[in-house]
Amino acid sequence: MAGATDAAYRQICMGYGAAYAVSEMISAKAVEYGDRRTAALCDLSQDKRPVFLQLFGDSPETFAIAAKRLLAYGPDGFDINMGCPVPKIAGNGAGSALLREPEKCGAIVAAVKDAVDVPVTVKLRAGWDPQHVNAVEVAKICEAAGADAVCIHGRTRDQMYQGRADWAVIRQVKEAVGIPVIGNGDVTGAMEAALMLDQTGCDLVMVGRAALGNPWVFQQINTYLTNDCRILPGPGIAERVLTIRQHIGLLCAYKGEERGMREARKHVGWYARGLRGAADFRRRAGELCTLDDLDRLLKDMYAANCAASQEE
Repeated sequence: MAGATDAAYRQICMGYGAAYAVSEMISAKAVEYGDRRTAALCDLSQDKRPVFLQLFGDSPETFAIAAKRLLAYGPDGFDINMGCPVPKIAGNGAGSALLREPEKCGAIVAAVKDAVDVPVTVKLRAGWDPQHVNAVEVAKICEAAGADAVCIHGRTRDQMYQGRADWAVIRQVKEAVGIPVIGNGDVTGAMEAALMLDQTGCDLVMVGRAALGNPWVFQQINTYLTNDCRILPGPGIAERVLTIRQHIGLLCAYKGEERGMREARKHVGWYARGLRGAADFRRRAGELCTLDDLDRLLKDMYAANCAASQEE
C-alpha cells in the first residue's frame, strides 16, 4: 500500500467508516538518519484519528530510536511491518524476511515497547514459504514481547499477492494468543469480511488493496455487520465523482498541485473500475496534470454514466 495510503486517502477511508488507519511504510533507518522526505510520511496533522505509523527495518535498536523520535508526531500507535514481500524490502532483511528470525521479531517488539508508551501492533504473513509457515510461533513470541495486537495476512512471502489467502492460519493464531488478532487477505467486500470473522474468530478485519479506488467498502462492511446482513449497494455516479474530487483536492492541498496530480493518476484509474467508459477514463487519468484536467474528466465520467443508468 506504499504510495497510496497517504493522509488524503486515509482521510477519505476514515470518512467512510474505517475503524483506524495505518500510514505508508516508514523506514526506521531513514528516521534515525533524519531523512526529510521520510519525515513527510510521518505528518499526521491532517488525519482523522486513530492512525498508526508503520515502521520497517531489521534492527531492534534502530526501531526503538525511530519510534521514540516519531512520538513527536502524535501517533496513536506503531505498527511493525513483518509482512511486506517486495524484494527491495524483504531482500534487505526487513518486512517478511524477519519471519525467518523469530527471536529477532520478539527483540524488535520489545525494543519498541520499551521506547514508547502507545500501543504497538505487528503485521505478519503466514510464513516465508510453504515449508516455513510459522505465523503462530512468531505471533506468540511477539505477544510475549509485549505486542498489543497482531495482524495476520494469510499468504506466505513467496506467494506475494497470488493465490488464495489461507484463513486457517489466522484461526490458528487466534487460538494461540490472547491479544487481539486482525485478519487480512482476500477481503474484497462485506460478505467476505463477515466470513473471515466467522471462520477465523479474529477480532478485526483489515482491508488493503480492495480499498484502492473503493473507500465505500468500509461503509458496506459496517452496514452488513451491524444491520442484519444488509447489503449496501455501491455508490451512484454522483457520489463517486464527488468522492474522487474530494480525494484529489485533498491530495493537491497537502502536496501541491503538480505532485498531487501526478499521484492522482493511479487513484483516478482505480476509481474508474467498473464504470462505463472505464478504459478511456483510465487512459485520460494517466495524462492528468491539473485540477482543471480532472474536472473535465469527471464531467465526462458523470455524463457517460448518467446516460448509462437512464438506458437501464
